[in-house]
Amino acid sequence: MGVDKIDLQALFTLSYGLYIVTGTHDGKMNGQIANALMQVTADPICLVAALHKDNLTTELVEKGKAFGVSVLEEDTPMTFIGTFGFKCGRDIDKMCQCQYKIGETGVPLVLDHSLAVIEAKVIDVIPVYTHKLFVAEVVSAETLKSGTALTYANYRLIKGGKSPKNAPTFVFNKA
Repeated sequence: MGVDKIDLQALFTLSYGLYIVTGTHDGKMNGQIANALMQVTADPICLVAALHKDNLTTELVEKGKAFGVSVLEEDTPMTFIGTFGFKCGRDIDKMCQCQYKIGETGVPLVLDHSLAVIEAKVIDVIPVYTHKLFVAEVVSAETLKSGTALTYANYRLIKGGKSPKNAPTFVFNKA
C-alpha cells in the first residue's frame, strides 16, 4: 500500500521519544537523533533501536556491537538537535561539540541536555527495508537529572521540528 493511501495523522497518535544514539568502532565515534527506540524485555532488560542503514552511526553500532542512548530533556535547543539530527558524522565530528563520557563498552554517552544515559550490547540485527533494528541487552543505565523527556510530538508541534530524510518519520514532514 502506498503512503499516499495512509492517513499519516493516525500515525501521530503513536508515542515516540527523542534520543541520541551513539556508537564507536576503531576509534571513530558518532551519534544521531533517533525516535524509534523502545524497551522490549524486562529480564534481561533489552532495547530495540531502529537506525537508517546508510547512517554512519548504524555502521559503528553494527561493527562495534554496542550503542549508547541519551534521553533528551524537553528544553533541548534546536541547534543541539540539529547537530545530531541533520548533520552527517562523515563530514563533521559531532562528539567534539558536546560533553560526553565513555561507557563500559567504549561507546560515548552524551551528557549535554540528557536526563539519563543507557548503554547496551547488540545481540541481534534485523534488516527492515531502509532501516536496521538493533536488539541489545542493557549493561548500564544512569539517571543524570530529573525532568521531562522530549517527545517527538513536542519536537514537531511545539518546536516546529522536521525529520531528516533518513528518519523513519520523514514521511510525516508531508502531513
